[in-house]
This record gives sequence, structure tokens and C-alpha cells, in this order.
Amino acid sequence: MARTRRRKSRKQGRLGAVVAGICLLALSGALIGGLGYLYAKANSQTKLAKETLCPLDGPVAVNVFLVDTTDPISDTTLLDIKNRFQKTVSAIPVGGLLEIFGLTENPGELVKMFDGCNPGDGSTVDQWTNNPARRQRQWEEAFNKPLEKVSESIPNVQSGNQSPIMAAIQQIKLTVFDRFSKPGAAKQLIVASDMIEHTKLYSQYKSGVSYGAYLNSQANAKYRTTLDGVDVAIWYVDRAAKPFDGRDHLEFWAKWVVENRGNFLPSPRLEGMN
Repeated sequence: MARTRRRKSRKQGRLGAVVAGICLLALSGALIGGLGYLYAKANSQTKLAKETLCPLDGPVAVNVFLVDTTDPISDTTLLDIKNRFQKTVSAIPVGGLLEIFGLTENPGELVKMFDGCNPGDGSTVDQWTNNPARRQRQWEEAFNKPLEKVSESIPNVQSGNQSPIMAAIQQIKLTVFDRFSKPGAAKQLIVASDMIEHTKLYSQYKSGVSYGAYLNSQANAKYRTTLDGVDVAIWYVDRAAKPFDGRDHLEFWAKWVVENRGNFLPSPRLEGMN
């Protein structure tokens, strides 16, 4: 009987060792798999371009803000622009690009005021795979603080004798929107302006807001552009001295955007009279 018991004890011991080994292997595999997942996740969260903080495979959205100060803007209107600007920026998704331009009097010439992606603040990264404090500092230094400075510098953009809005939109389409073709990436353009197109080729001060007058001008051929996939909104600046009704003016630009195959979004008339 003693031999039989010893044999059973040895067999049970061997079986236990085998089971323990299998469990250890399974645990090791799970640990390696988990570490691999965390490593892959960490890498996916840190692949950002150094200068713009955009994802290396392209931004998830492209947002452009064009501000027109070729004519003076009242303090009330400026405050409304700044408030709307802050709300718009806060809605840009992590990985979304924002470019800000100031209009100049020279057709196609723009002043770039900001260019970068929202990298996300510390709350948008996993503490196990990234460094929330470092990401928060990155967001503050490269995205939040520069935008605060842009907001304050809007009134200081140089005024001019022309307002080539169509040429500016064409330039933005060619140099910004056409650079990015990531599937599913939303594209939006916001123009803060009185929208009075005034150039040597076509001036609404002379022609009014007749769309036929625009079609018969040289500007129609020179500044037409293709806005496929671009959402366009106008933050309309009212002026007391303009020679036409603001609603008719917005209808002109809605038609211009649609005729150029863009999507015209609801466009507010800003507070104040200029």
C-alpha cells in the first residue's frame, strides 16, 4: 500500500507541476500581449509632426479662418468675432488642423497668423501609455497660448485699398484644402468680413450685388474655384455705408459658394455696426 501511495503522490506532483507550467506560460503570453498592446497604443498616440503637432498620416479635419480687416471693425464686432472664434477653436477635434489668415489688399496674398493641429490636452491621453502632464504642456505652449495671441492681434492686421475676398478663398483652397486628401476629413472655411468684394476686376461698390454683373466681369474667370467638400460660413460684418441690403449680399455669396460647388452654412450677422 505504501508504494501505491508514493506513486500516486509522485504522479500528482508531476501533474501539478505541468499545470503550473501551463498557467505560467499563459500568464506570460497575456503579459507580453498586454505590453505589446500598450506599446502599440503609445506609439499611435505619439506619432505627431514636430512643427505642426498634426498626425503623421494627416489631420482628421481641416479648419481655416480668414479675417478681413482691410476696413476698420468696431470694438463691439471685434468682441463678437473673438467670442465666436474661441467657441469654434474649442470644437476642433484632437488631430484637427487650424490655419488662420489675414486678408491683404493684394489679390492672393495672405498673412498667415497660425498653423497647427490640436494635439489634445492632458485629459486626452492614457496615463498608462503617455504622459498627461507633458501633453498638457505641449497643448498650452504650441496650441492654446499662440491662439490667445492671435485673438488679441486680429485688430492689428493691415488695412488696404482693396478687398480681394474671392482671390483669398481661391488661394486657401489651392494651398490648404488641396494639400490634404485624407478620406473622411471634414473641411471648413470661416470668413469674418463685410464681404464687399472690391478689386480692379470687379467691385461691388460699383456693381452692387447683382450676380449677373459678377458673371460678366473678368473676376468670374480669374477667381472661380472648386470648393468640393468644403463647408463655408460667413461671419458677416455690417457696415452703415454699404450701398445694398445685408441679406441680399449674403444671398450673393451663398450663390457664389454653391456655384463653386461648396456647401454654404448658416451665416450670422455679427453684433454692432461699422
